[in-house]
Parts: sequence; structure tokens; C-alpha cells
Amino acid sequence: MTVETVDAVVIGMGPGGEDAATRLAKAGLSVIGVEGRLVGGECPYYACVPTKMMVRAASAVAEGRRVDELAGSATVRPSWDPVATRIREEATDDWNDAAAVERFEKAGGRFVRGWGRISAPGEVTVDTEDGERVFRAERAIVLNPGTAPVVPSIPGLAETPYWTNRDAVPATEVPESLIVLGGGPVACEFAQIFARFGAAVTMLVRSRMVPKDEPEAAELLTKVFASEGISVRTGVSPTRVEHDGNGFSVHTDDGNTHHARRLLVATGRHTDLAALGVGAVGLDEGAKGIEVDEHMRAAEKVWALGDVTGKGAFTHVSMYQARIAANDILGDSSESGAYHAVPRVTFTDPEVGAVGMTEEQARQAGLTVRVGRAEVPDSTRGWIHKVGNEGFIKVVEDADRGVLVGATSVGPWGGEVLSALAVAVHAEVPVATLRRMIYAYPTFHRAIEVALDDLS
Repeated sequence: MTVETVDAVVIGMGPGGEDAATRLAKAGLSVIGVEGRLVGGECPYYACVPTKMMVRAASAVAEGRRVDELAGSATVRPSWDPVATRIREEATDDWNDAAAVERFEKAGGRFVRGWGRISAPGEVTVDTEDGERVFRAERAIVLNPGTAPVVPSIPGLAETPYWTNRDAVPATEVPESLIVLGGGPVACEFAQIFARFGAAVTMLVRSRMVPKDEPEAAELLTKVFASEGISVRTGVSPTRVEHDGNGFSVHTDDGNTHHARRLLVATGRHTDLAALGVGAVGLDEGAKGIEVDEHMRAAEKVWALGDVTGKGAFTHVSMYQARIAANDILGDSSESGAYHAVPRVTFTDPEVGAVGMTEEQARQAGLTVRVGRAEVPDSTRGWIHKVGNEGFIKVVEDADRGVLVGATSVGPWGGEVLSALAVAVHAEVPVATLRRMIYAYPTFHRAIEVALDDLS
């Protein structure tokens, strides 16, 4: 078997892998980019981009209904098909695999379709349709395998036509009823999308909604979802799933049985490290992820980035790490990874934006904590906004240092309001400085000022 020698091999061409591979190729390295699915990863095809199109469409529907409610007129159920068609057309036109491959190769890289694995130190074997190809990477192997939906081991589930996010995005019609397993961002966004287009939605949540965020965010989302007709059952776990050819029956440990036409599984993501061959370079194939240092180094001449590093399963984290890893490979180690201010947004209505630590995490870290809160409906902009103005801003301060270590922004455009708070947490701007700032009136972000004044 012929072994081809190159400078770098990137396994997994998701957002971070594609970015790192392109940077290395533009710098003049001979780079092989390997991907068995779609170049660009989950984000442009089944996650960030298409789901936000769906969120936008569902939000427009909700706004129309709010107008109807104020005017006292009847609400017309919208058609799903034009929305689904537009999503597919937009995704095909602007975010397609062929165009992504072309961009990478124009930058100087070479693309290989197949599943790559580390077969020996400095060596990558790719399983392609035409057989195995082997590459010797003299300078670097970069791992960006991404993640796949977790399918829990619930009796009966595997034998049913359940959905994951990859099935829900290209759906051409709204089911009359839908059960959603999970309470994280993916589960919450899809539950609200389908409910707003007319599905009767039931969420079965093992713990609580958005479990990684402040409990107040979960409480508010649960209240809003209930007002929209979404049934949220928290503290329950499925014990058995059945499908009779027409619909699903999900039995839960509280003795209840829930019925729906469709079932969406949104219970997390995972990576198969054994299939990636990380044991060949001394890494634990049974671990949940790959531990990296501040420059994304995982082993000798091996870098890892994205979801697999456990620093945040977000496109923006993967892209951030890609820059650091590529620079390090090219000899510039001036930038180190810092994760004290990782921002995240759940694109429900209201949006749930957060950065840094929650109050509980700050207290567990032994910090002297002060917390401030402002209610969005009590702000001038919230009062002007009226319908759909639910939300709050919460700030978490390390009182000993006088800086914010975490913040949450829930409300209309909560993710956009988060930007100011993300800067404050990342740059460790003194709270005294934040209090002396001028906040534009009347804006949603002006409520930050009230939350800072409430610190106690």
C-alpha cells in the first residue's frame, strides 16, 4: 500500500476543522482534509443555520398571532411546506458540500471523502469508497470529529422511526402531535418551533429545562411554553417506547404513558473516540472527550478542537480553537485558549443567553458571590414591547475582585443583549466601571444598569 507524505491531515471538516485546514493550506502547507459526511459539519446543514431559519419563521408566526390576539381576530394556522421548502433551498444554495470542498481546494488544500483514523503515530488511514488511503503527517494531525446525536438505551426505541435533529430539519410537514425527549437547547428550540406551527407538543425532561443555565431561566421558559400550549413534564424518564405503525407511545417512570404521531430524541451528543483511533497516540479511547492544553495540543504532533475537547459544543468555540491550533502548528504560540467567558444562546422565544459561570458554579468555586437582577418587563423597552416581553438579566459578581464572572440575558433578543455582558466577563471589566457607563435609552440592554445596581 502506498503511503503519501504531507505536512498535515485534518480529520473532520466541521466548522473548526475546515477553518484550521484552510489556514494551514493558505500558509503553504500541504494539507489533506478528511470528511465522511458533509464539509462544514452539523452547523450549516442540521443545526445552527437551518434551525435558526425555522426559529425565525416560527417567531414571525407568533408575532402574527399576538397581533391577532390584540385585535381580537381569529388565528390562521400557517402552512409548514413553504417554510420547509425555503429552508432546503437556502441551505442548498448557500451551504452545500460541493461549494465547501471547492473553497478548501481553492485555498490550496486537498479533500478526501471518507472516514479517517489515526493508525499509528503520525499516520492517518482513510476508509474511502475505493479502499484505504494512508497519509504520513510530518507536522500535524488535527482532530475535529464533531459529534452525533445520542440515542439513549430505552427499551423499544431502536426499533422505531424516531427523529433526531437530522430528521426534524428536512421534515416536509408538521405532525399533529410530537413528543420531545430532552430539555436542552435543541429540544427546547424544536419544541417551540413545531408547537407554533400547530403540533401538540409534549416535552419529557429528566431534570429541568436548559439544565446548564440558571434555574430562573428554566422556570421562565417552562411558564412561557405552558402559555403556548406546550406540555412540559420535568423529573421523568422514559422506560419503554412503542410504535404501532401510526404513532408512538412513551412510557415514563411516573407510571404515565404519552402518545404522539412523532418522537424527537434530543438527549445530547457523543463522539466515538475508538473509531477515531486515538489509542494509537496514547489517548484514552473510552473517554468522553480529548483533553487539550492551552494551544489545543492533545499528543505529540496531534491537535484537537471542537466538541470533542469538552470546552463547549458550539461552532464559535470550534472556530476559536481552530485559529489557536493553526497558529501553533505554524509556530505562533502567542495565543492561548481561555474559557472563562464562553457565551451560549438558546434561540427560543424568549432567547436565553449566558456567559461564564452560573451563580451556583461561582459559589461552588468558593467565590464571594453577589448577585443582581433586573426584570425585562419592568424596563422602559420591555414596557414598550408589551406582548412577548418576558425576560430578565442576572449578573454574578466575584465581590472580592469586583468583576463579573457570569451573566444571563433572557428576553427578546437576549442573545444580542448578551454581547455587552460577554465583553464584561471576558475582559474582567471592573463593576465600578460598568456602573459609570452610559447605557442607551430606551434599549433592552439598559436593564444591565439596573441589574448592576441590584448587586447584593
